[in-house]
Amino acid sequence: MHQYSPQETAQPREESNVDLLTAATPSFSLIVWNDEVNTFEWVIETLIEICGHQQEQAEQCAMLIHSRGKYAVKNGDYETLKPMCDAITDRGIGATIEVFV
Repeated sequence: MHQYSPQETAQPREESNVDLLTAATPSFSLIVWNDEVNTFEWVIETLIEICGHQQEQAEQCAMLIHSRGKYAVKNGDYETLKPMCDAITDRGIGATIEVFV
């Protein structure tokens, strides 16, 4: 007969409540779309000024936007991302907010 050691006994997982709360609270991504109109410099400047990116981070995002066609430049709650999305689109750059999965 197998005897269970203390490590093998079922212990309640305290983090499971946190997992449930996190799963129940949707997270969103701010997506910036590639186009043939805006320059790399303009997109980089926008990401720095609107999203608070550092120069290198903004440059990397711009390259990913260009090569993939779109890229999630920031994640967070809808209320935080919505004004950023509006400010980006006001600059003539395509941006949307999508549920992050």
